[in-house]
Amino acid sequence: MQQLDTATPLDLFVIGGGINGVGIANDAAGRGLSVALCEQGDLASATSSSSSKLIHGGLRYLEHREFRLVGEALREREVLLAKAPHIIWPLRFILPYRAHLRPAWMIRTGLFLYDHLGRRSRLAVSQGVRLDASLGLKPDISRGFEYSDCWVDDARLVVLNAIQARDHGAEVMVRTRCIGARDVNDRWEIELEDTRNGQRFFRRARSLVNAAGPWVEQVLRQQAGRDSRYAIRMIQGSHLVVPRLNQDDRAYILQHTDRRIVFVLPWEDDYSLVGTTDRRYQGDPAEVAASDEEVAYLLSVVNDHFRTRLTRDDVIHTFSGVRPLCDDESADPSAMTRDYTLALDTSGAPLLSVFGGKITTYRKLAEAALADLAPCLPGMGRAWTATAPLPGGDIDSQDDFAARLLATYPFLEPGQARRYARSYGTLCLAFLDGKASTAALGEAFGAGLTQAEVDYLVANEWACTAEDILWRRTKLGVRLDEPARRRLADYLAAPLTAATKAATTPS
Repeated sequence: MQQLDTATPLDLFVIGGGINGVGIANDAAGRGLSVALCEQGDLASATSSSSSKLIHGGLRYLEHREFRLVGEALREREVLLAKAPHIIWPLRFILPYRAHLRPAWMIRTGLFLYDHLGRRSRLAVSQGVRLDASLGLKPDISRGFEYSDCWVDDARLVVLNAIQARDHGAEVMVRTRCIGARDVNDRWEIELEDTRNGQRFFRRARSLVNAAGPWVEQVLRQQAGRDSRYAIRMIQGSHLVVPRLNQDDRAYILQHTDRRIVFVLPWEDDYSLVGTTDRRYQGDPAEVAASDEEVAYLLSVVNDHFRTRLTRDDVIHTFSGVRPLCDDESADPSAMTRDYTLALDTSGAPLLSVFGGKITTYRKLAEAALADLAPCLPGMGRAWTATAPLPGGDIDSQDDFAARLLATYPFLEPGQARRYARSYGTLCLAFLDGKASTAALGEAFGAGLTQAEVDYLVANEWACTAEDILWRRTKLGVRLDEPARRRLADYLAAPLTAATKAATTPS
């Protein structure tokens, strides 16, 4: 075990590499604070990569009178769309009207509020629509409503915030578990373990942020030895990937008789993403998986609306996440608040814990967290994230940038250029620079994934395993067969270069 570092303590140490943790670390580092973050797995490896991939106000939250949350989320929708046009883009939603469910007047009222609760300069207004047979819906569904929200690559949103935090001087440690955090003379001594090699080491900090998501209570009680003011209720949400149900670029929001809604979202060009469920979860959040009951539920909602009948055999992939919602004692998981709660404990060294939250409002949550910590960190600079683009986001549009890539690198496949544009933006220039042919990109693993891209992800984006690359940094896991996945895993397991080791191992 290394000796305790007795150097000047960090201003802030963050536990948790999901969207809230990296959002706080990024904001803090950009304000001139010294920051470090640890994540026990990969960045976004839990809840933050298992969302419905939406930047949205949450239309259904209006039914539960969550007006503050919806208004803030709608305002953030515009902010994030401007900050990250490479990974966030507008999406039109069709809500089929079913007379036996919500009445038309209620939907119109909700959409009116949705259009006006937040500033809307980039997105089109809602409207009523006639639905024809070309959409693939059942013949009795002929009316509906259409409105706007946004799509996001959730895992890349996390990674880009981590990159920006690192660019501002933050230390980001993946596969690094917090063993314990002791309050010693009003300073935190944080013991860490690199789970890849068992190495243990320390960091010291003036303040500690517990953004451990589903593990927030565990970190509070077991690692930090503090009591929790709030309880969380873990809610499981599962999604299915199926062959594309509609050929246009719109999404669907489907009502069910239990008053829940299910999204059908265009995903990776050839697929539809169906979700999500809401059910109480008890157990290890790392082991959550879609149940047969959830799969049947989602398929039944889709089959109630679309002519093409899906069966279990049509399900290509499933994923599940656990949403750690602040327990408001609601009997219905769907009615539990998605708002965030911040708990600051100043009984000793400052400890701020994050309960709940949604991906759309992560930036506002970070600003609120730092506002709470400001008295403990008097050297903190001003808020800055509202207007600063995320790394790679300095593009006009995905289409324009993809065209620029094809003009500059004519050996790229059009689909490859589109994927680079909507995943990396200008960051892809780091691994394309100087390349004049397909051969120059190195080994081809399939579906447009090459050695040059893989090496970049390992050296610059903390990727360690095939899963990190195939399901979080990209979504190519849905396209590569098992032999190709094994080949990628074998490549990553080969001895690392000194440069790569330096990029992925904490000091």
